[in-house]
Amino acid sequence: MPLNSHTPENSTERGTLYIVSTPVGNLEDISYRAVRILNEVDCIAAEDTRQTIKLLNHYTIKKKLVACHEHNEHEAAKDLVEKMEQGMNLALVTDGGTPLVSDPGFRLVSLAVEHGLDVVPIPGACAAVAALTGAGLPTDRFLFCGFLPKKQGKLRESLEALKAIQATLIFYESPRRIIKLAEEMLVILGDRQAVLAREITKIHEEFLRGSLLEIISDLESRDVVRGECTLVVAGPGEDLPDLSTLEQEIKKGMARGDLSSSRLSAKLAKEFGIAKKKVYDLMLEIQDQNIH
Repeated sequence: MPLNSHTPENSTERGTLYIVSTPVGNLEDISYRAVRILNEVDCIAAEDTRQTIKLLNHYTIKKKLVACHEHNEHEAAKDLVEKMEQGMNLALVTDGGTPLVSDPGFRLVSLAVEHGLDVVPIPGACAAVAALTGAGLPTDRFLFCGFLPKKQGKLRESLEALKAIQATLIFYESPRRIIKLAEEMLVILGDRQAVLAREITKIHEEFLRGSLLEIISDLESRDVVRGECTLVVAGPGEDLPDLSTLEQEIKKGMARGDLSSSRLSAKLAKEFGIAKKKVYDLMLEIQDQNIH
């Protein structure tokens, strides 16, 4: 007898809903249990059946697929719950990763719970967790923020609400909007240490590390940014530059007089991983102190 009493072969008269995590890129990132469940359920609810069929074909799984995405989930959930109440075992999958994590599925799961149906998670790949564990930033406390609003006003409101949270922050963003997101973070959160994880588990996987300013500079130097992006950002107070040492370097540079204020602030901003404007503002404060 299997260790898990919730497997389809042991299900009771009412069906079970399995929340199955699937690969975010590399098709090998799926558990033996997940493959078995997908083989044994009566039906698979997928965010995009065209994407899911590629995974099923790879593992020679032939099952009925039904669409369950953000545009039809409300109605689809009712129909699927009714079928589970009649004894159908169902697997819920997304295009890649863990369902419900910035993906559809909440309505279906919550409705299944309301109806007293068994809901069984099948753990597996998740881009947010993969990025966090490979980032090298603190993992004792973290907050998954997903996709933030696209409109600048709402975006800035969201970032302001996150500004004081003492935790590593994790964001999802499209490649065409990632620079804009990082620029707004630089303005609202300050020049924090961050890691941009791109194309996780795929051939061109990349972990771009540095301050937000450095990451923005790197991305702007590229002809195009490709691949889904996960941005991991340190909480306030993590890896902040030593301002006393920075102040000493500003005074030394000003005393030498071999660089203009603009060039000196740019040089020190790069060395200390801090926004040029912050260095320039500190320079003005020091100049004002010397005058008085």
